[in-house]
Amino acid sequence: MRYHDLRHGAASLMAAQGVLARVAMEILGHAQISTTMNIYTHIAPELQKEAAERVAVALWPES
Repeated sequence: MRYHDLRHGAASLMAAQGVLARVAMEILGHAQISTTMNIYTHIAPELQKEAAERVAVALWPES
């Protein structure tokens, strides 16, 4: 495993655990939050599904 892979994994784990993007940026040592969010953070499919479900509940609360 490469060092770079560990950074991607750490960023994704922080996102999955609800760590604020700004905090993750500081931990990873990025100058721009866009670097953290666009390159390093990968959102797990189950988190995408949960987000879609939350939006559905907000739009259609009685469904």
